[in-house]
Amino acid sequence: MNFQWHHFELGDPKLPDWLSANVPDIAASALTQSETRPRCDRLGDGVILNLRGVNLNEGQDVEDMVSLRLWITSDMIVTVRMRRIFALEDIRKQIAAGSGPETVGEFLTLLVTGLTNRIENTALRLTSATDDMEDAVLEGGREDLKGLGPLRHTTIKLRRYIGPQKDALVKLAALDSPVLTEADKLQLREPANRMALALEALDAVRDRLLGLQDHLDIQASLSQGRNGYVLSLIAGVFLPLGFLTGLFGMNVAGLPGTEWPMSFALLCMAMVVVAVALVAVFKWLDWL
Repeated sequence: MNFQWHHFELGDPKLPDWLSANVPDIAASALTQSETRPRCDRLGDGVILNLRGVNLNEGQDVEDMVSLRLWITSDMIVTVRMRRIFALEDIRKQIAAGSGPETVGEFLTLLVTGLTNRIENTALRLTSATDDMEDAVLEGGREDLKGLGPLRHTTIKLRRYIGPQKDALVKLAALDSPVLTEADKLQLREPANRMALALEALDAVRDRLLGLQDHLDIQASLSQGRNGYVLSLIAGVFLPLGFLTGLFGMNVAGLPGTEWPMSFALLCMAMVVVAVALVAVFKWLDWL
C-alpha cells in the first residue's frame, strides 16, 4: 500500500491525543462526534466522510445502522467506529492476505462497495417480505401481518440514513480533490448509483406497506360497519317483540287473556307474524 490506514474505536482513550497531533481540528471534531449522519466535505487537501452500514452484528437490529467516520488524504486514511463494520473487516482480511487496496481510491471503492452490497441485500429482503405480506392480504390471511408494524419501522429507520448516504456518495464521486483521481471517481459512481436504487426500493417498500396498512384499516372499518348494521337490524326486529313481551308481562289487574288458556299461544303466534312482517318490510326497503 502507498498510504497509511489508522483505525480506532471511538472510545479509545488514546484517540484524542493522536488526532490532535495528526489531524486538523475540524476533521478531529468530525471524527469524534457521538452522533453523525452521512456527509462528504472537502477540507483543504483532505476529505471528511461519514458513512453508515447496516448493523449485522449478532443480537442487534439491522436498522440500527453503524456509523463510520473517515478523514482521507492522498497518503493517509483515518477511520473511527463505534461498532463492528463488516465492510472494513473484509478490507482488513484482504490486506492480511496480501491482496488489499494499493491506493486511497481503491480503499474507498472497496469500502463503499461493501457497504452498498449489504444495504442492497437488506433492501431486497424487505422487498421480499413486503411481497409475502401483499400475497397474504390478497389470500385473506392475517397471521403473517403481525410483522407489518416492525417492517415499517425498519424501513423508515433505514431510509433515514440511506437518503443522505446516497447524496454523500454522489458528492464523493464528483468531488474536486487531489485525494481521488478521475479513475477513482468513475469507480465510485457505480456504488453511488446502486445506493440510489436501494433508496428507491426502500421508498417503494415504505409506500407499499403504508398502502397495506390503509387497506387493512379500511377493511376493519367496513367489517365494523357491517357488523353494526346487522346488529341494528336485529335490534329493529326484536324491539317491538320486546315491547309486546314487556306489555303482556305486567302483573296488573285487568290484563286481557289471563284467564284464557290459549292466550299465550296466540301471543307467540302474533309475535312470529310481527317478526316476519318486519323482515319483509326490511327486504322491501332493501335494508337486507
